[in-house]
Amino acid sequence: MSPAEPKEPAPPPEAAEALPAVAPQLRELRRRASLTLEAAARTAGLSPAHLSRLETGQRQPSLPMLLTLARVYGTTVSELLGETVADRDAVVRASDMEPTAAGGWTYWQAGAPGRGMQALRVHVPHGAQGDIVRVHPGEEWLYVLKGRLRLHLGDTAHLLGPGDSAHFDSLTPHRIAAADPGGADLLFVHTLLQSPATALCLGGPTQGDPT
Repeated sequence: MSPAEPKEPAPPPEAAEALPAVAPQLRELRRRASLTLEAAARTAGLSPAHLSRLETGQRQPSLPMLLTLARVYGTTVSELLGETVADRDAVVRASDMEPTAAGGWTYWQAGAPGRGMQALRVHVPHGAQGDIVRVHPGEEWLYVLKGRLRLHLGDTAHLLGPGDSAHFDSLTPHRIAAADPGGADLLFVHTLLQSPATALCLGGPTQGDPT
């Protein structure tokens, strides 16, 4: 920890046992990146209080938040979740894809951890995270498997159905939402910029403390 970093309250013993793997990992990876709570929160477009709650397990991060923090800390979503990078098999078996829930979304790792691209299979439920606008360096590619997806790129809105895909620069403000009550399933690939100093922002009507 940097000498200038303010002392952070530790969670009570009974809460510490229930902390998900992502909570201690968030704190450890931030410190490894030599970022104070305030600096990391500012880079991720969060309030320090919100990031502190994520680090103590008082609040669960959404999938977009995990992607943002992974880029800020120069790591992968897999490492944020405490998954090991023991080997990098080219093949990922369906039986090895464990679902993870984040902010209402459900996703499965569809690629090997520790790579320069992150490949995910994602279920986007209707209404979840649909008002959050994302802007960050990199590229994104998605392919709709099931349902319909509303994709807003800048001032343009697109309605994508099964078999449709999109490939765009992530610096273009973008927003994703399921158009049908049953949600939408998609394949999602994004580039991971390995730089703790990368400036990102994530927000919407509740910027700085998204729910």
